[in-house]
Amino acid sequence: MKTKIPPHTIGIDLGDKRHAICVLDNDGDIGEQRSITNHKESIRRLSRKYPKARMIMETGTHSPWISRMLQDLDHEVVVANARKLRMIYTNHRKSDEADALILARIGRFDPELLYPIQHGSEKHQRDLLQIKLRDTLVRQRVTIICSIRGVLKSLGIKTTSPSSACFTRRLRDTLSSQENSDIFEILEPSLEVIDLISKKIKIFDEKLTELAEKEYPESKRLRQISGVGIITALSFILIIDDPARFKNSRSVGAYLGLTPKRDQSGDTDKQLRISKAGNTYLRRLLVGSCQYALGKFGKECELRTRGLRLAERGGPRAKKKAVIATARKLATIMHSMLLNKSDYIAEPTQVSEAA
Repeated sequence: MKTKIPPHTIGIDLGDKRHAICVLDNDGDIGEQRSITNHKESIRRLSRKYPKARMIMETGTHSPWISRMLQDLDHEVVVANARKLRMIYTNHRKSDEADALILARIGRFDPELLYPIQHGSEKHQRDLLQIKLRDTLVRQRVTIICSIRGVLKSLGIKTTSPSSACFTRRLRDTLSSQENSDIFEILEPSLEVIDLISKKIKIFDEKLTELAEKEYPESKRLRQISGVGIITALSFILIIDDPARFKNSRSVGAYLGLTPKRDQSGDTDKQLRISKAGNTYLRRLLVGSCQYALGKFGKECELRTRGLRLAERGGPRAKKKAVIATARKLATIMHSMLLNKSDYIAEPTQVSEAA
């Protein structure tokens, strides 16, 4: 890809307290190499000193807001995919200054070599925060429940396996006898924490339902697919952001790490596992949706039929491979529905234009 070399190219190695910068002039010589503080005013001063410069940075905690800020200041911003920069993380002389220099040199020559990514909007990032916090609470609740079950099992006390939401009620009934009263007193603080977490999760669920109805009505269309709920639909919309930024719907699977890695040389073309690149949380949601769709409670549809047909082929890990392939297909369908504003029909033709 041919790119016009700007007057200044600036590599920025982002940090929590300070950012290392390396400025290259039009001839590729180092004009300045120093560090700046991690404050908005420092970013503005850098922008005023080098207007319309090409800014290169890696993905990281601070890259979303800094990249948006520099774009608003009329800079060309390239956010490099950190997973692809082997030249940086395997450097035997690694330092913040060296990393900034490498980013600047590659970005000046050909930004496409950095496998640039595009961050979502600030509004989508804020809305996604509620989903992430809810997921944190769910995982904490699961951790506490598993710990309690393990302890009780070692004491010879059997616990039923209801849903996490009613676990404490069932367990209190089990331990209400005089024989287990001492154990109940020990576990009660943990049970109260589980009750509190469950209450907060319910509040998040209500807020997310309201958010989906008011701000993202297209999520209702995505929930037409068996196994796709509000959390999966909202997460897909917020993480994908603008559907038009993908060349085609099939590329979404690769973006989410659902396509196999490849190692081909000469006559050798190895069969490898999926890349697991992209957003881990959304990939996990899509896989979970497909596990439900292919399970005994899944509704009959083309997606389920296709997945079960793949699972019937047999071979090692046939069911797991079928779930991953179905998740990849699901991502393609959901993107196509968002892009074309179409409905899902449980027939061989997955989508049709909405009336």
